[in-house]
Amino acid sequence: MEIQTFSYCSPKLELRPCPEKGGFGLFAIEPISAGELLAMWGGQVVTSEQLQYLPVDRQTHGIQIHEDLYLVPVTHGEPADYFNHSCNPNCGLDSPISLVAMRDIEVGEEACFDYAMSDSSDYDEFECHCGAPNCRKTITGRDWMLPELQERYFGFFSPYLQRRIEKMREEIQLKGNGNKPANITDDR
Repeated sequence: MEIQTFSYCSPKLELRPCPEKGGFGLFAIEPISAGELLAMWGGQVVTSEQLQYLPVDRQTHGIQIHEDLYLVPVTHGEPADYFNHSCNPNCGLDSPISLVAMRDIEVGEEACFDYAMSDSSDYDEFECHCGAPNCRKTITGRDWMLPELQERYFGFFSPYLQRRIEKMREEIQLKGNGNKPANITDDR
């Protein structure tokens, strides 16, 4: 009998123990090309209010998909639930629920993404142990606001965050232009 799953995880990834990160991780067992789909999450959509009443394992394996909406697993333990965070990721979002390779991933390399690409609330703030040279040490729901991350991950943020970033940039540009829209010139 086949186990029912609610998420897709690429067959090029294998779930392995990852004791240095306190659990498991997904590792490439075949070469993966940039742009290749690695996961598509499924589950139950809940509001932030509903999220706080769920068991901790469902909360921490969920992903924020909109301003006040989260996708949480229906069952615990599907491979797609085990994408770890990294401050130097090789994966990014190309929709609220799908993860793609940002670059080629070699056999044996862990597939991971920066949670700043999806999270804007502090429901899952934690100390980071990714080991990357650029590790931020503490991961928060405000990390998406960091200009260096906005530049590095452009095109790999969840759409609701990408809209926020674009709005912030427009507001900054308006302030720099004396509150004139960017396409209006002063021909005096």
